[in-house]
Amino acid sequence: MTTAGRFPEPYGQSGSGANLADILERVLDKGVVIAGDIKINLLDIELLTIKLRLVVASVDKAKEMGIDWWETDPALSSSARRNELAKENAELRERLERLQELAPGSVPTEEETS
Repeated sequence: MTTAGRFPEPYGQSGSGANLADILERVLDKGVVIAGDIKINLLDIELLTIKLRLVVASVDKAKEMGIDWWETDPALSSSARRNELAKENAELRERLERLQELAPGSVPTEEETS
């Protein structure tokens, strides 16, 4: 029973010894997967399905599991962005060379433009 003027202790501070940093470290070290599906049906006809998957883990743990999509996403990685630009540049140069071979003289070469 709680006496007047005294509030109960907040959750997790009743001598358990685990603070938020310890819990977060444990979760990131081990990893947590949360999965769920939402389906909307009307007269046995599936109208919408949403599949939710959430993985909470440290970067090292994610790499151990084979999850490293952020390293190849140009929006998140500057090296991936440079690689994508280099690839696009090489493809454009190839296309230009093919066009020059098809119609010599009609498309100026790099030397002619400078």
